[in-house]
Amino acid sequence: MKISIIGAGEIGEHLASLFSSEKRDVILMDSDSDIVSRISSSYDLMAIRGNATSISDLQNAQVADADLVIAVTNVDEVNMLACMISKRLGAKKTIARIRNLEYSDKNSPVSPQEIGVDVVISPETSIASDIFQLVKRAAARDVATLAEGRLQLLGLRINPDSPIANNTLVNFANSVSDYDFRIVAIQRGVRTLIPNGESKLMKNDNIFALLETRNVNDFIKRIGYKRNSIRNIMIAGGGIVGKNVLDLIMNDTEHWDVKLIDPDKVRCLEIASKYKRPLVLHGSSNDPNLLASEGIMDMDVFISVTEDEESNIVNCLLAKHLGVKKTIALVSKPTYIPLSQTIGLDSAVNMKLSTAIKIHQYVLKGDIYSVSTLYGLSAELLELGVHEKSKFLGKPIRKLSLPKGCVIGAIIRNNEIEIATGDSVILAEDHLFVFSFSDDIDSVTEYFK
Repeated sequence: MKISIIGAGEIGEHLASLFSSEKRDVILMDSDSDIVSRISSSYDLMAIRGNATSISDLQNAQVADADLVIAVTNVDEVNMLACMISKRLGAKKTIARIRNLEYSDKNSPVSPQEIGVDVVISPETSIASDIFQLVKRAAARDVATLAEGRLQLLGLRINPDSPIANNTLVNFANSVSDYDFRIVAIQRGVRTLIPNGESKLMKNDNIFALLETRNVNDFIKRIGYKRNSIRNIMIAGGGIVGKNVLDLIMNDTEHWDVKLIDPDKVRCLEIASKYKRPLVLHGSSNDPNLLASEGIMDMDVFISVTEDEESNIVNCLLAKHLGVKKTIALVSKPTYIPLSQTIGLDSAVNMKLSTAIKIHQYVLKGDIYSVSTLYGLSAELLELGVHEKSKFLGKPIRKLSLPKGCVIGAIIRNNEIEIATGDSVILAEDHLFVFSFSDDIDSVTEYFK
């Protein structure tokens, strides 16, 4: 696959690094010659200097022959124009990062597709959805919803007093006779491990479990978490992300009591006029006296999504110190995510990483129906289709020579879900949920092709 990336900001560079490691044919273009020089010497790809709205520069970026053009500059209009020109020049598919939701609104007089944008990626919408899923599943540090909501991939921490600490996976699995689940990975410190039955679960491990949604609450309870009903939520930050999170919370069937704090008076009045139920507070989320007077100690969830990364981290640490059960911080550096739990945060999310993950699923080759990534893990959960001529049909999983770093977690057959075990047999037309390290995706998709 030939990919042209327009814009070498943090998203563009992250995608370039990812695609380069996957040995794809990548050309990256940016207007900053220093950035172009640094990227050329850092990654195995072609980086050129150019203007995203110049026809000749886009031709130099070989968009006419590209299977995919990804425009991720910081300006919506530039991204849309780059996609429009690329499409006219012959690009097969285009993706644009667009922050202004007016352009993708269903009531807009002009749709992005009409001007040559095949796929719109909105960073604020993506990250708000990730945060909302963490709120819905309060005990989880990470969560990905699969198979139209029937499967979940949960990231959970094993607390020191957890009943499964120092237990092997096989013993834990034997103690749960009501349903099947599959622990596809264990994060221990900064290392990610692919476990087997004899792997021991240690305190402070983060485990990633694949199971049916209907069994999630019981599974969380067996890990040692008490079921806490979420009632009170406080959001620090009323910017685009904060408003998107609030929209999702207000439109959900659950009834939550929500407070939102923001230092911008105009923004507060705008949010307060839109909704009657949430309490909108004008003030600084960095003010511990304000937080205390507004009952932060009574909050079940505290979400900090201000524009200041350090404030988000400090706010959540303060909230955790004051007894808030669940804290979620928006951070700007993806490298902070693996360290977030070490310093005391429950969950950290990153807008650039979330956006890159959404874009990545349009690039993966083979019969891939979906891809999910959890924060802090350089791994993916792929939904793959099985052909009738596949070499492993009719064989139990335990007899397959699977690629390194690969685990089959679940099978969907005739719309029925089966959590995979060593005795599970793969048949034609199955959909497989396969956990794989990012670096091994090509070998995994080639194996299952």
